[in-house]
Amino acid sequence: MAPPPLDLDRIRERLLAGDRAALARAITLAESRRADHRAAARDLIDAVLPRTGNAIRVGITGVPGVGKSTTIDALGANLTEAGHKVAVLAVDPSSTRTGGSILGDKTRMARLAVDPNAFIRPSPSSGTLGGVAAKTRETMLLCEAAGFDVILVETVGVGQSETAVADLTDFFLVLMLPGAGDELQGIKKGILELADMIAVNKADDGEGERRANAAASEYRAALHIMTPASATWTPPVVTVSGLTNKRLDTLWQKIVDHREKLTATGEIAKRRREQDVKWMWALVHERLHQRLVGSAEVRRATTQAEADVAGGTHSPAAGAEAIATLIGL
Repeated sequence: MAPPPLDLDRIRERLLAGDRAALARAITLAESRRADHRAAARDLIDAVLPRTGNAIRVGITGVPGVGKSTTIDALGANLTEAGHKVAVLAVDPSSTRTGGSILGDKTRMARLAVDPNAFIRPSPSSGTLGGVAAKTRETMLLCEAAGFDVILVETVGVGQSETAVADLTDFFLVLMLPGAGDELQGIKKGILELADMIAVNKADDGEGERRANAAASEYRAALHIMTPASATWTPPVVTVSGLTNKRLDTLWQKIVDHREKLTATGEIAKRRREQDVKWMWALVHERLHQRLVGSAEVRRATTQAEADVAGGTHSPAAGAEAIATLIGL
């Protein structure tokens, strides 16, 4: 039995009215690999585009164990209590064996999971670069069209996903653990260059507070010798506790201050235009990849090229040339 035809007008109408089921349906279309679903998703996003772009987009990263989900749960609950609608897009590493999501963000954000003014959507990466889902941009726009005015994009904090999330958002928050002496030895300079703010988490009372303050001093010193990405904004370092909701109001106020300052100078608008160009090229690369995997003839050729390179009969360059020639590059 064939599935019922898509009623895009109905989905768009319900999406713009803030209907969560319509939002979930629209995101599923955007994430689908079916050509007809992808075309429908593009038409839908084009139709709702005028209702997007007004949200505060915040990327959040940190090493596993830093307390990202706990902090996002507490911060998001604060924001919904203040009248905001919060969408959490949790970029999730996908299982290489099953393609399923490994992390269970809804189970780790207990308050937001049942909050009617919050929406949590894991985005399985399915092998995309750095663990960042290819469809996160579309999901973000659909959430904005549905009336969510704060978008929090959580990344797993490993690999190259930080750079990709920074290219999706207006503000990039890096959560750190206390114990900066050890942490600074392994921190990537690129993360500090991306950060719009560093928050040292687990600044609980007593020893936790002391260690967090000591770490914050070291991070401030590290940031001091670097040139800020914006002449308008010097990345601050704050200490917080996601577990006890300590100073998360201060953290959010810094994000609002950044938004106001960079909006006034036009930097937010400029950054988003640059992100749109990167989005365009990401879609081009996706289409090229689909050409590689969507044709039986091309799949056979790529399998043969892989075998030839692995067997040593062809060089990697020759294998790449054979595949590129087949798809007309």
